[in-house]
Amino acid sequence: MTTVLGCIADDFTGATDLAGLLARSGVRVSLRMGVPTGPVADPAPFEVVALKIRTNPVADATAQALAALDWLRQTGAQRFYWKYCSTFDSTAEGNIGPVAEALMAALGTDQTIYCPAFPENGRAIFMGNLFVGQQPLAESPMRNHPLTPMRDSNLMRLLAPQVQGAVGLIDRLTVARGPEAIRAAMTRAAADRQAHLVVDAVANDDLSQIATACRDLPLMTGGSALAMPLPGLYLADGTLSADAARMVVPTLPASRIILSGSCSSMTNQQVAAYLAQGRPAYQLDPLAIAENGIQPVLDWLASQDLTRAPLIYATASPDSVRAVQDKLGVAAAGELIEQTLARCAVAARDTGARQIVVAGGETSGAVTQALEVDQMDIGPEIAPGVPWCFAQSGGSRIALTLKSGNFGAPTFFTDAFTTLEAA
Repeated sequence: MTTVLGCIADDFTGATDLAGLLARSGVRVSLRMGVPTGPVADPAPFEVVALKIRTNPVADATAQALAALDWLRQTGAQRFYWKYCSTFDSTAEGNIGPVAEALMAALGTDQTIYCPAFPENGRAIFMGNLFVGQQPLAESPMRNHPLTPMRDSNLMRLLAPQVQGAVGLIDRLTVARGPEAIRAAMTRAAADRQAHLVVDAVANDDLSQIATACRDLPLMTGGSALAMPLPGLYLADGTLSADAARMVVPTLPASRIILSGSCSSMTNQQVAAYLAQGRPAYQLDPLAIAENGIQPVLDWLASQDLTRAPLIYATASPDSVRAVQDKLGVAAAGELIEQTLARCAVAARDTGARQIVVAGGETSGAVTQALEVDQMDIGPEIAPGVPWCFAQSGGSRIALTLKSGNFGAPTFFTDAFTTLEAA
C-alpha cells in the first residue's frame, strides 16, 4: 500500500497529536520518530514523521523537513501536511514560515494555507487573530513560554517576518460560505501574489469546510485538527481504501512511570491534581542537578513500586523557571531537564516500566530518542490530540504517550492509565 498523506511535524508531541486525530478514522497511522534511513516494506496510508526542530536554527530545521519530504515521497505520498503547534509557537526568525516555503519550493507550489485552529482544545482563529480559550494568544499563558513567548495574537503579523512571499487572510465570513467560496478566495489571493494564506476557523465545521476546499493542495499547513477531516474525505472519494487494517492494542503489564518536563499552565494543574492523590513523586531541582548530578533521582526511582505510577517532574511556575534560567541560561536549563528525564525513562524501562507518560514537547523528543524508539503505532486517544502509542524499546513492547504541555484535563495522568485499561 502506498501512502495517501505524508505529514511532517515540528516536535514529537505534535506528531502524536496529529497521528491520534488521523487514527480516529480507524485507518492505520504510522508515526516515525525522525526520518527513516531508507524505504520501508509496509508504509501506512497515513505516515507522520516526527522531527524535533521547533526551535532549531532555520537552516537545520528546513534541511530536516526536506529530508522528511524526500522520504515521504518514497512511500508514494503526493499530498503533504506541515504540522506545527496550535499556539503557533515560533519566533520572528522562524521556523513555521521558512519550513513552509522550503517545502513549497520543493513541491513546486506557489500557495499554501495556515490554520492552527483546534476548537476541541480551545484554539480558534477569527479575523486572523489566534485565541486560546477566550483569551487572545498574547494574553494567554503562552506569552510567558520560555522558548517561544507569544507576544502578538495576529497570525499575519507573526508570519510575515518569517517568509518571503506575501501573506493574506481568508476570513470566517468566507469560510462560512463553504468550500467553493474558500477556493475562489484562494484564486483571488493568487492573482494578488499572496502565497501564504491564514484561514479563520472557530468550530470543527469550519475545519471540514477548509479541508474539503484544500484537500488536493500539494501542501497544507496547520495544527493537527485541520487534518482530522481528511481521512473521511479520502475514503469518500476512493483515494483511500475502506479495508485498511485497524490497530490491535497489546496487553502490557501495569508497571508505570510519569515524566513531566512541561511548565505550561495546564501541566502545572495536572501535576498538582496528581500530587493531591498522594502518589509517589520526585521534583527535580535543576540547580541541584547542575551541581550534584542526577544519581539522587535515579536512586529514588530504583526504590519505587512502579505499579503505583510514580511521577518525576520539573514542572514549576513561570517565576521559578525564569529564576533557574537566569542562573543556568535558557538553553542549558532546558537541556539539563530533558536529559535528566530521558535517563529516568531508560532506567524505568530497564526496571520493568511498560507504560510511560511524558508531558512536554522537548521532553518527549529527548525521551523517545533515549528509548531508541523510531516507529510507533497509534492507539486509543486519552484526550483530544493525545493518543497512546505502541513501540519496541530495549527488546520490549511498551506503551508511550507524549503529551503537549497545554493538552488534557487536570486529571490527565490518571485518565491515561484508565484509557489503556479500558482499551
